Amino acid sequence: MAGSIIRMAAIDKMVGNIRYKGQILARTYKMDSAISGAGLVGFGAGLVLALVLILVPVLIFLGGV
Repeated sequence: MAGSIIRMAAIDKMVGNIRYKGQILARTYKMDSAISGAGLVGFGAGLVLALVLILVPVLIFLGGV
């Protein structure tokens, strides 16, 4: 009887470890998905900002504005 209690404790520990690793993987996947989704918006905003910072001084220097 004592041997089965020890085995159950070991199984419970393994199940806990598997559950913990599954939660870590799920959190990592959610974070990667959020970063990927925001990447296109961030790229667009950065591109617009870069164009403004480059084109406005050039246009002012050339007297176009």
